Amino acid sequence: MVDMALDGQSASAKQDVKERAQALDRLRFSDDLFRNLTRSAAVFVLALLGGVIIALIVGAAPALREFGLSFVVSESWNPVTEKFGALAPIYGTLVTSFVAMLIAVPFGLLIAMFLTELCPKWLRRPIGIAIELLAGIPSIIYGIWGLFVLAPFLQQHVQPGLISTFANVPGLSSLFAGPPYGIGVLTASLILAIMVLPFITSISRDVFEAVPPVLKEAAYGLGCSTWEVMRYVVLPYTRVGVIGGVMLGLGRALGETMAVTFVIGNAHKIATSLLAPGTTISATIANEFTEAVGDLYTSSLIALGLILFVITFIVLAIARYLLLRIERRIG
Repeated sequence: MVDMALDGQSASAKQDVKERAQALDRLRFSDDLFRNLTRSAAVFVLALLGGVIIALIVGAAPALREFGLSFVVSESWNPVTEKFGALAPIYGTLVTSFVAMLIAVPFGLLIAMFLTELCPKWLRRPIGIAIELLAGIPSIIYGIWGLFVLAPFLQQHVQPGLISTFANVPGLSSLFAGPPYGIGVLTASLILAIMVLPFITSISRDVFEAVPPVLKEAAYGLGCSTWEVMRYVVLPYTRVGVIGGVMLGLGRALGETMAVTFVIGNAHKIATSLLAPGTTISATIANEFTEAVGDLYTSSLIALGLILFVITFIVLAIARYLLLRIERRIG
């Protein structure tokens, strides 16, 4: 009887060991499957990005071989004579994005500060919903609104005042010179500022709310005002997230197409005045790609896309470098 009991216990122990081994095998298999799936997703993204880069380089090669470096530094854009230069679209892209960020970043941060520190609780949700709705409006709606509402308003009420006010101010007189067209670089910049404002505001609000309350309470306990708490406690604590939100908005501004196409004027020239018509890389591609006749014309437009890709990559690389420096400084 004792031997039979021992044999039964031994068989039971072996069965337990076998079940545990099978369970470990299943866990190991699921873990390996998960690892391979995540690795495949990451490799797919890299392959997709590499495919886009290769396609742009191959498509832009005829134009780059034909014009060389002059394609980047030339303002000429004449499809009839097949003389193309990307300087005017590059200039318009950078200027409209820069002016848009000058407008949107302060407003976005101030709105986020108001929502997190000063806004009554009953008003926070309506304002937050309104900001999120702004982010969900299609860009073509912004373009139509800008063309039929904002541009006429600027032409009649804002641009004449800017021209007369800064007419005798050195430096600013050239920035606000010329007839009030309504459409132009300034109008496109305002539209872009409105479009990127929800991204900057939402991300800034979220990171501001993540600040530990004890830090703000300690600052208030020392006698700091609300501005001092935001300036010396909240912003330093959340600067990484704020910079990330700003760069996300800048990436949106650099690549925006339809809204800018409606209101910028689509003129292939460089003007010092913000009131003058201009163009951007995205607007040029959107306007002319379907009408491009000939391999050189099409290749030039693809080369513009390659340049925009490089500009965006450089901006994101700079942003990443700044974030790394801030993280190292923090510790």
